[in-house]
Amino acid sequence: MADCVIDGSDRVLGRIGSYVAKELLNGRSVVVVNAERISVSGRKSVVYAKYKRLAELKDKANPEHSPYWSRRPDLLVKRVIRGMLPYKKPRGKDAYKRLRVYVGLPEEFKAVALTKVESKRPSEVYQSVMTMGELARSLGYRGR
Repeated sequence: MADCVIDGSDRVLGRIGSYVAKELLNGRSVVVVNAERISVSGRKSVVYAKYKRLAELKDKANPEHSPYWSRRPDLLVKRVIRGMLPYKKPRGKDAYKRLRVYVGLPEEFKAVALTKVESKRPSEVYQSVMTMGELARSLGYRGR
């Protein structure tokens, strides 16, 4: 079972990501729920262009060896958190294995007390905000 269950609703991706990465590196297992409601700050066109460029990266010599960026909101959040870990070292790989990210709130975590990362709401701080769900849909995700 998870040591820490974090609710991502109305929180900024970078702030949640850094908090989760620190908890993982301290040896705790972390679950992030409501990944589609996590916000990304910045103009929508700029944010979309950045993630679209990442999703389309291809190696000319061998396209199968190119970096993979999913279009699902939960896997996008997981990939961003992976970037905050020393992933190529054993300590970072072990930490990454203790991370679970879900779209929505699964039944098994409804009775568990959810942790909110302490920060202001994105709409109070930033002029333009986009949720991970909106970003995923604009990248071509056709899920829920």
